[in-house]
Amino acid sequence: MSTGADRAGPRLRAWRHGRRAETICAWWLRLRGYRIVASRYRCPVGEIDLIARRGRILAFVEVKARDEDAAEALRPRQRRRIVRAAEAFLQRRPALARLDPRFDLIVLRRRRLPRHVPGAWRADDG
Repeated sequence: MSTGADRAGPRLRAWRHGRRAETICAWWLRLRGYRIVASRYRCPVGEIDLIARRGRILAFVEVKARDEDAAEALRPRQRRRIVRAAEAFLQRRPALARLDPRFDLIVLRRRRLPRHVPGAWRADDG
């Protein structure tokens, strides 16, 4: 007898895997003193997996759950979309606009601890 997970298509499995990875990374950040301000933030110009605050830092976090080099999967086009989404987020939350923005990457690989890369790129990177 097959289960629902067996019948789920590859796209649905990938979506579930991504959601699970974001949840794990949110807890990872909380354990390191961050407060999650928003998760899965979407707007017309882009989306951000996690937005977390610690002190004066407001981190816009991209989560990559892959076995290959996830840093290579974050292309310039995607970075630009995340930056635009961060700008849109800050327009809607002016109280947070006074904080120091940072763009982070968290790589989650199977059977390994998450690897947090603070300041993985800057808003003015091409």
